[in-house]
Amino acid sequence: MVVPSIKTRLPGPKAKRLIARDEAVTSPSYTRPYPLVVSRGEGFVIEDVDGNQFLDFTAGIAVTATGHCHPDVVHAIQAQASRLLHISGTDFYYQPQIELAEKMAEIAPGKKKKRIFFTNSGAESVEAAFKLSRYKTGRTRMIAFVGAFHGRTMGALSLTASKAVQIKHFAPMVPEVTHIPYGYCYRCPYNLTYPSCELECVRYIEDTLFKKFVPPEEVAAIIVEPIQGEGGYVVPPPEYHPMLKRICEKYGILYIADEVQSGMGRTGKMFAIEHWGTAPDIICIAKGIASGMPLGILIADTDIMTWEEGAHASTFGGNPVSCAAALETIRLIEEELMRNASKVGEHLIHQLQRLQKEYDLIGDVRGKGLMAGIELVKNRKTKEPAVKEREQILQESFKQGLLLLGCGESGIRFCPPLIVTNREIDTAIEILSQVFKKVRR
Repeated sequence: MVVPSIKTRLPGPKAKRLIARDEAVTSPSYTRPYPLVVSRGEGFVIEDVDGNQFLDFTAGIAVTATGHCHPDVVHAIQAQASRLLHISGTDFYYQPQIELAEKMAEIAPGKKKKRIFFTNSGAESVEAAFKLSRYKTGRTRMIAFVGAFHGRTMGALSLTASKAVQIKHFAPMVPEVTHIPYGYCYRCPYNLTYPSCELECVRYIEDTLFKKFVPPEEVAAIIVEPIQGEGGYVVPPPEYHPMLKRICEKYGILYIADEVQSGMGRTGKMFAIEHWGTAPDIICIAKGIASGMPLGILIADTDIMTWEEGAHASTFGGNPVSCAAALETIRLIEEELMRNASKVGEHLIHQLQRLQKEYDLIGDVRGKGLMAGIELVKNRKTKEPAVKEREQILQESFKQGLLLLGCGESGIRFCPPLIVTNREIDTAIEILSQVFKKVRR
């Protein structure tokens, strides 16, 4: 199979008709970066309703970890669907949920025993973490980060600081949330340079925040993405997470890792936070956990998840079909895909760095495994974000058969299915090179 394969002008005639029908009845709040109307998916290939085939480097926003419709996952779904679709783990017991809980407790980082709470999405996992941290500590305040994206439900949205449009008209937010700058070395908010900065982005918490306006004894938790996702695929400096964790331990604050986008093998480790040898108190998971089936998971140390019966629940969380898909997904990640993400991810970063040498529009290349990003700038010295150029590149890549998504103000993320090989990486880079030439002209 030769991919990409574009047979019509985009969007094609069938796609145009479906888009018109969609726009007449669907919420205008959805963000569709380009007019792609999907018919089917297989592996790293997406086919639209007009028969055009695309190389997918979005994986449904880092969701289809095992690729689209992996046969082993499909079989697990079909087998479970023939036995039980739903019964609600809130009220009853069933084996797939129990097995998945055992597996998540086994693979979670840290030496302490774990307990699991099941949700339907990343936002719901964050909501549960928000509630649990307040319940356990008896404290009300939360610390989150500029650039963070934790979801769009009200609690998760209150922790989010990604784009103003996401919170506009929805005030008031859940109170007692304080946002501070993330460890974003390429655009240091303190105008310092690593490592001579001595991690001012972390020291600020004790030196200023706790002394001036946020009493540490009132802080329930610090919630942080090991690698910022929507904020720009930002990788913090090596000491960042260990220093944050030490502050949490010093003041009895819970450390929540939002692994919704970075977890489940994407970075070459099961959880991205493992790159820094740090064990969170609470972990939020979704996206890549079930290869596209709706599922979210909250992991917490057993001595933290002590809330009483009825304190929190979910009708659909831990659906048996989703649990079956997750168990098979984890097996594939452990046996082959996590290793592939690490190996092929190195090749991806190398190729992006090669592209950076050729095109001044690329100001920064960063990432771990198959969670990689580039940041586009109009001038490497001033670092002015190349917002318009980023949108042109996304659109032109789509026309050339490569599916990409933006992140941050002027970033492009690369989060292909974990089955991708060096061959597909090279194809994507060649397409990008041609696109960059066109945009530069």
